[in-house]
Amino acid sequence: MAPLALDRYMDLLRSDGAALLEAARSDLDRRVPACPDWTERELLVHTGGVHRFWGDIAARRLADPSESRPEPAPDDDPGIAAWYQDGLEKLVDTLSGSAPDEPVWSWSARKEIGFIQRRMPQETAVHRWDAQDAVGDADPIDGQLAVDGVDEWLEVFGPAQDVTPNGAGETIHLHRTDGEGEWLVRLQADGIEVTRGHEKGDAALRGNASDLLLALWRRIPLDRLEVLGDRAVTERFLGWQDLD
Repeated sequence: MAPLALDRYMDLLRSDGAALLEAARSDLDRRVPACPDWTERELLVHTGGVHRFWGDIAARRLADPSESRPEPAPDDDPGIAAWYQDGLEKLVDTLSGSAPDEPVWSWSARKEIGFIQRRMPQETAVHRWDAQDAVGDADPIDGQLAVDGVDEWLEVFGPAQDVTPNGAGETIHLHRTDGEGEWLVRLQADGIEVTRGHEKGDAALRGNASDLLLALWRRIPLDRLEVLGDRAVTERFLGWQDLD
């Protein structure tokens, strides 16, 4: 599927970013199970720092990340919330007014603002889920965004990995059950090959778009999805990438 329109990315970035803040600020000392080393406060500071870093890269069209000087978070809790909100608004404004093909630094093969316009809604949506999951009632990730997130995970994060899946041609079929979206992933010794469409694999994962994406990001247990075929192949695939 094609990436989302810029306006749609920005609407989701704004809404998920606001929902993250709402969930986190209800108890900043609450532990976040999806990020076990963090409290809601630390999740908020992390996400706000990511927003400000990439917002600075985009706003100043930086080609070197060492030149970025984002404003750090303050020490007081009201200040952290205001700093986060201000950074989110500036990020949306910057990305909304930028052409996707303008060149900037990124860690991926795509060295242009379009990478940031896609990555920021994706990262914010997953961390919004983290914050709400800690409260106990997480909304699913938007279906369109989740399908795009599966594409990003396979196409962008896969080639960027230093570790390899050490495969021998094993295949995993990912099947979205709440709309369009199917992928066949082939594990090779040095990476993965991805095709789209309905093909039988050695293993299959079936679930709604949000759960597929959350499983790839190791946010939910494998048993939240329907697992068919060789479970060991699926577990190796899901455990392959270094997500830190």
